[in-house]
Amino acid sequence: MKRRTFIQTGSLMTLPVLLRGMEVTAIAKSSLATLVNPDDDKVLVLVQLNGGNDGLNTFIPLDQYDALVKARANILLPENEVLKTSQINGFHKSLAGFDQLYKDGLMSVVQSVGYPNQNRSHFRSTDIWTTASDSEQYITTGWLGRYFDLNYPGYPDGYPNAENPDPFAITLGFVVSETCQGQASNYSFTVNSEADIKSLNETVPGNSDGSCFSSELSYLKDVVRQTNAYSSQVLEAFDKGNNLVTYAEDNNLAAQLKIVANLISGGLRTKIYVVSQGGYDTHANQVVGGEPVTGTHAELLASLGDAIKNFQDDLVALGIDQRVVGMTFSEFGRRIKANDSFGTDHGTAAPLFVFGSCVNAGIYGQNPQISDPLDNEEGVPMQYDFRSVYASLLMDWFKTPKEGIEQVLFREFQHIPFLKDCAIGTGTEEVSSLELTLSPNPAQDYVNLEFDSNGKLADVDIFDVRGYVVKSVSSRTIGEGPVTMGISLQDILPGLYFVRVAQGNRIRTQKFVRM
Repeated sequence: MKRRTFIQTGSLMTLPVLLRGMEVTAIAKSSLATLVNPDDDKVLVLVQLNGGNDGLNTFIPLDQYDALVKARANILLPENEVLKTSQINGFHKSLAGFDQLYKDGLMSVVQSVGYPNQNRSHFRSTDIWTTASDSEQYITTGWLGRYFDLNYPGYPDGYPNAENPDPFAITLGFVVSETCQGQASNYSFTVNSEADIKSLNETVPGNSDGSCFSSELSYLKDVVRQTNAYSSQVLEAFDKGNNLVTYAEDNNLAAQLKIVANLISGGLRTKIYVVSQGGYDTHANQVVGGEPVTGTHAELLASLGDAIKNFQDDLVALGIDQRVVGMTFSEFGRRIKANDSFGTDHGTAAPLFVFGSCVNAGIYGQNPQISDPLDNEEGVPMQYDFRSVYASLLMDWFKTPKEGIEQVLFREFQHIPFLKDCAIGTGTEEVSSLELTLSPNPAQDYVNLEFDSNGKLADVDIFDVRGYVVKSVSSRTIGEGPVTMGISLQDILPGLYFVRVAQGNRIRTQKFVRM
């Protein structure tokens, strides 16, 4: 697929109306083949699953299967149809692509990813994920936009230039990704129609006429000039690039990832690509006709698995696989209980998948607990804060120092070692388990937490079934060895709760009842 196909299948390359770029004529034409810096050539691909993916139907906790039967018998995949990664979990049957990537050591599963005080609105929760804010904060910049602001101060003035001729981020779609929104401008760039591309390339700036709108007109011309420069670079890279595998047909996500592989192989120095797949808001008809193997969710997962497997195979065939890592994310998971419409409603946490040749393959975190009693509003409780995933990517992939990570994410988060140094073939550290015992359970006025401390800073939070923090124990360093910590429950109403203990890179979330 070369230039004409690329233009026809893409969308208009645009920049947000905040750009005041330099004259295109001042930008030297570059040789893309020599631009990739071997010391700074890492690429991150974000795969956004719009609508809220049902994690319990994606990566299935088989050790909780009997409880799942009670909670969602009308949509639950038969146990013999699960693609087992072990005796206690496995992928949905439609995710054969993920299953193979996992078995080949090219995928990590991060369990129960979410954030405290879960907001179950699509728009607000997506905003939280893209800005990396607390649920009560409203921030106008994206987490990767802040990362770029640290590294490219002054943008967009003076960009593109000879040193940075290419867009910093590309969104496959019609709207720039809020993930890449910086202080002054969005660093992302989108792709629309052949006619629009041609009109951009053919635009010739006119002279300002001194009218009352001349400054606004000049401003828009600057936008066009900068867009023309970027579009020229992108199209040149695409012509130089290639694809070496056959991608799934009638699969929009696969088509997006095919373009990404082509651009990377063509020498484009873009650091971030954002692709997306919609349809995950499965309130109804998640399965069809009482057959859990088929239905909307099964079709979505098949497209997802096939697209990412094709993409990873292409990267390997092109010899660029050690430069690229990918990550899926969705605004929230679904509730544990199925509804009466063969679907699921907005929930809390869900598994997140990281893929690539430099992934430290494995499962991070434990299977979620599905137990009686089960509240109708109950979602999967959070184990890992999604910002811990972002922090780990910044640290291990982009080699961002601690101070920079804290400027991007506003504070320190857990490190999850799901990436390895491909040069030496090993991960940065191991994750040990945190065994947690609660007693008494059910509890009345207090509950005791017993665990084996590793001597690091520990955070303890109590969540309700909707994912709201109802009590926090101040972070403190606990000495090594067995620990018993008593928590008063007198200020908590009777009901179902989860206690979450995070210490170093260890994590454990466990359910209890307050009588």
